Amino acid sequence: MEQIPLPSPIHYELLLQLLERQTMLAVSDNPELRHQVNQLIITLRKAAAQQKRLEEICQFSSAEIDHRWSLNHHNGATVVVPD
Repeated sequence: MEQIPLPSPIHYELLLQLLERQTMLAVSDNPELRHQVNQLIITLRKAAAQQKRLEEICQFSSAEIDHRWSLNHHNGATVVVPD
């Protein structure tokens, strides 16, 4: 079976930290924007949890996961993307 490409969990963590530490601070005076950023944070947390469940299912079924760090890397090798 081919490896299943998934985002590296650090991508979720980076986005969550940015939103929680910087974006939320920047919109602290605007309740509507604060609400929208909070909804985005909730959605990202759900996505991270859903990916974790997917990874557990893959592990149970012996499917291998390939955590991707970018769109230009595959199995540790750089993929050339034409312009």
